[in-house]
Amino acid sequence: MYLRHFSLREAPFSITPDSAFFYSHEGAQAALNMLLVALRSGEGFLKIVGEVGCGKTVLCRQLLKTLQGECVTAYIPNPDMGPDDLLMTLMQELGIDAPQTREGRKLTRYQVHNALRDCLLSYAEAGQRVVVCIDEAQAIPVRTLESLRLLSNLETEKRKLLQLVLLGQPELDDKLSRPEIRQLLQRITFSEYLGPMTAHCVPTYLAHRLATAALSEATDTQVFELEAAQLMARLSGGVPRLVNILAHKCLMLAYGENVHRVNRQHVGLAGLDTPGVRALAPVSWLSRWLPWKSRGPGRKIQNDQQGAAL
Repeated sequence: MYLRHFSLREAPFSITPDSAFFYSHEGAQAALNMLLVALRSGEGFLKIVGEVGCGKTVLCRQLLKTLQGECVTAYIPNPDMGPDDLLMTLMQELGIDAPQTREGRKLTRYQVHNALRDCLLSYAEAGQRVVVCIDEAQAIPVRTLESLRLLSNLETEKRKLLQLVLLGQPELDDKLSRPEIRQLLQRITFSEYLGPMTAHCVPTYLAHRLATAALSEATDTQVFELEAAQLMARLSGGVPRLVNILAHKCLMLAYGENVHRVNRQHVGLAGLDTPGVRALAPVSWLSRWLPWKSRGPGRKIQNDQQGAAL
């Protein structure tokens, strides 16, 4: 809708995780560095815990992108499944052909484990490491977590055959603290917490997203005024997903006014109807944007009442 108005090639504030937009603020870069160092040193189990919307999936995809060509990787985005289904999913991700069985008979767990072991051994003999990233790990059933622990037993005298990265919400820590899976918790050698961005990162985050989506070098990446970015940091608490939602609505508002700068008032209006942020007034932002847009460009906008609401 507003891409041409702001000279953009694609939507800069989509909430779909895209590693091309990865922003290495302090917390995200620390988590990525930990994962890379630990994986390259051969650690078996690693964990990233972060609040909702703080960029765990983007971090995961950036990790997989960085490891591309360096090792064999697999990604499981939805691990809410039983042990057998998870093992079969892992086989598919690694491109392992299922062993032949009699028609109509299901593979036994023993057969699946053997197929995985043989595949991992062949990778090890070729000097390749295998890294599996499991997103939304807080959803893994307890009995499936135990199956993952057994997978971690696959090793040679020198190295692990499989390295596992668990990424999840804080509920993951609660699940791992349960007595029946304490053995798995002991095997997690490194972990990191991924929290919101600090307030001073939000202006550069906004500019980074705009630069990534820019149509050309002439695209203005300083669309958000400093006060607008500071208010956005306060309303969102630095949570990237909320920043993206607010920023998208702000660009719509600016486009509706036919202006090329996002100011503090735009942010306030965007925050009115955005769940998860502090509401400034019980008014829909869209109901204000539509009248602006219907008046067409170049006409004076009477917004004294809107300004008073902020």
